[in-house]
Amino acid sequence: MNEKNNAFQRCVFCDFDGTITAEESLEAVFKRFAPGVFERIKAKMIALEISIRDGVRQTLESIPSASYPDILEYVKNIPIRPGFESLLDFLDDQGVPFVIVSGGLRDMVDARLGSLVNRMHKIFAADVDISGEFMKVTSDFEGDMELVAKVDVMNLFNAKQKIVIGDGVTDINMAQKGSPVFARDSLAFFFDQMKLPYNQWSDFSDVKNALQTLWEKSD
Repeated sequence: MNEKNNAFQRCVFCDFDGTITAEESLEAVFKRFAPGVFERIKAKMIALEISIRDGVRQTLESIPSASYPDILEYVKNIPIRPGFESLLDFLDDQGVPFVIVSGGLRDMVDARLGSLVNRMHKIFAADVDISGEFMKVTSDFEGDMELVAKVDVMNLFNAKQKIVIGDGVTDINMAQKGSPVFARDSLAFFFDQMKLPYNQWSDFSDVKNALQTLWEKSD
C-alpha cells in the first residue's frame, strides 16, 4: 500500500467483533462450531498461557473446512450495533475514511456487512484457506501477540487525526495510538484503570454526535 495515497486530515479506525457487531461474532462462532476446543483454549488465554493470536488460530484451525459456508451464513444473522449507517453517512459528508481493523476473518466481516462493504475505505483482517480438511489462517499483518497487529495497520495511514473505536482487549494497543478514542466494555475498563482519556459510547449515534461537536469546535 502506497502511503502517499493514504494521507488524510482525519481517519477512523474501527474494530469489528463486538464493536460494529452488537456481540462478539468470532466468539459466537467458536461456541457454535468448536465448543469443546474453544473452552479449553479460552481458559489458557485467560491464564496467559497462550496469546490471543495463538488461541484464535488454534480454535479456527480445529474447525473442518466443510463448516465454513455454515459459519458465514451464521454470521449474517449477528446484529449490527445501531447507528452504524448514520455514522457512515456523516463521515462521508465530512470526507473522512472509515477503516475496519479486525482480528477476525475478512470473509466474516464481508458476510455480515453485505453491501455496506462498499462503503468501507479499507478492511484489514485475517484470511482463511479452506483447501485442506481443516481451516488454515493467514494474515498479512500478523504480530507477536495478534493475528492482525492493529497499530501496524494504523501506521500505513498518514492522517493528522486518527480516531479509534473499539470494545475489547485486542483494541488496547490501537486505542493508545488514537485520539479521540471511543471505548466501551473491556477497553473502557482498561482506560479507566490506566486513567487515560476516552469517550464512553453505547451505539454509533454517540460516536457521530461526539465527533460532530468536536469538529464543529475545531473547524
